[in-house]
Amino acid sequence: MPLVQLVYASRPFGFDQAILSNLLLDSRRANARDDITGALIARHDLYLQLLEGPEKKVEDVYARILNDDRHVEVTKLVDRPIQHRLFPGWAMRDDPADSWVWSIEEVRDGAIERSTQDEVLGFFTRLAEKGVVPPREG
Repeated sequence: MPLVQLVYASRPFGFDQAILSNLLLDSRRANARDDITGALIARHDLYLQLLEGPEKKVEDVYARILNDDRHVEVTKLVDRPIQHRLFPGWAMRDDPADSWVWSIEEVRDGAIERSTQDEVLGFFTRLAEKGVVPPREG
């Protein structure tokens, strides 16, 4: 079954730690069931999420995100076939958007719309290289 990688950006609606925790819990449960891995970079003004897995399953997740009221202004940034996962073992890695991701001002000034696929994937490559061990499922 072919693998794909999809990255989107959105603006959180009503972002706080409880909402983020619930979002991650829901994502990890569904992704583990559907053989999807990935990462979410999150802060109060930005969700930047990478999903990878079987094409139909990733498309289904993205369709749910488009209808999820926790996301506003969803923009697909990357959609490509892949041979290998960037986040194997991670149902959903999370990161608090360290300083190497666009600043709040850059996002406000259109960084998402001007971004390149290489720039966006670079954020996730750096996150994957941090070397954190995924939690054990179960």
